[in-house]
Amino acid sequence: MYAIIETGGKQYRVQKDDVFKVEKLNAEVGETVTFSNVVAVGGDSLKVGTPFVEGFAVQAEVLEQGKNDKVIIYKYKAKKDYRKKNSHRQPYTLVKITGVGEGKAAPKTAAKATAKAAPEAEAKEDVKASMSMKKAELQEIAEGMGLKVNSKDTKADIFAAIEAANK
Repeated sequence: MYAIIETGGKQYRVQKDDVFKVEKLNAEVGETVTFSNVVAVGGDSLKVGTPFVEGFAVQAEVLEQGKNDKVIIYKYKAKKDYRKKNSHRQPYTLVKITGVGEGKAAPKTAAKATAKAAPEAEAKEDVKASMSMKKAELQEIAEGMGLKVNSKDTKADIFAAIEAANK
């Protein structure tokens, strides 16, 4: 079984026990990282995601953090006495794939989406309204407080209604 994962703006075809370099990940040596952006999963049949395959993840172990070889950048303009030399070493993370599709990521369902939205709504009630907020944010706070706001109301009107309700 193989998978095509996306990380660091690049795509990699991986199988179990593959060792390869990816763009630097924020993980310590020995940690296990999970790549949830699985573009396709192959084996007996190919499963392609739109854009990602739901319910699949790839686990990998971090083997090393390091820097690639030095790349020299040299700028030169003829007859102008212009020369600039610079160099760069790109950081990388060496990973070993430990599992493809195992320990699958939880599929995204409507129930989980609404469950996540409810705590956010409760958190927004605790947030104090300020004039630096966008009009849509102020409308959400007002509706969360049970105030009726017209879509044509100005930001100042909505803010004043919220402040009056809080007093």
